[in-house]
Amino acid sequence: MREEFQADLDEISRLLVTMAEAVRAAMRKATTALLTADLKAAESVIERDAEVDTIYGQVEAKVADTIARQAPVAGDLRMVITALHISADIERMGDLAEHVAKTAQRRHPSPAVPAELRPVFKGMAEVADRMAAEIATLLGKPDAEQAAKLETADDEMDALERRLFQVLLDDDWPYGAETAIDGALLGRFYERYADHIVNVGEQLVYLITGEPVSDPS
Repeated sequence: MREEFQADLDEISRLLVTMAEAVRAAMRKATTALLTADLKAAESVIERDAEVDTIYGQVEAKVADTIARQAPVAGDLRMVITALHISADIERMGDLAEHVAKTAQRRHPSPAVPAELRPVFKGMAEVADRMAAEIATLLGKPDAEQAAKLETADDEMDALERRLFQVLLDDDWPYGAETAIDGALLGRFYERYADHIVNVGEQLVYLITGEPVSDPS
């Protein structure tokens, strides 16, 4: 029975890693579409979001099946329930990458962001990619200390979002309200992507330690 339960956990872990790698690739490709007006890249992200949704459904089904068959309690139950929460955050990350791609698609053939905003979005994309890579690694080999450090990377994302708004709200902004709104929404998509990664990190800390991460606020 214990070996069967471990096999279930291994399968759930494999699915989560696959999801994490997929949404990392999606945001990277969505950023390419955003900054270079690459319509094919945008369409690819939009089309492949369904694959992430499918894996999310597989995680849900596997968790439900595992609970029904194994009736886990205490730490074992925490493992499967935590996996469910993590998969929900990763699925939302995929949706956010899709939002970025749809903005690029809608603005094609023009770039979705003007030259003044590209350095900020390149920085946001780099932070997002680094965090997503860390999560994919941690889902395969959980480490509470490393997972807790994701909060620091999220601070970098928040700083970049503040810089973005400084540019958008400058009196000399020359591109009008529509482009400013697009910029603000895109910044929000990247910021929320990072927030979901932090959520996954907190779930991993809880999984390993059994203690919820305290909210400093």
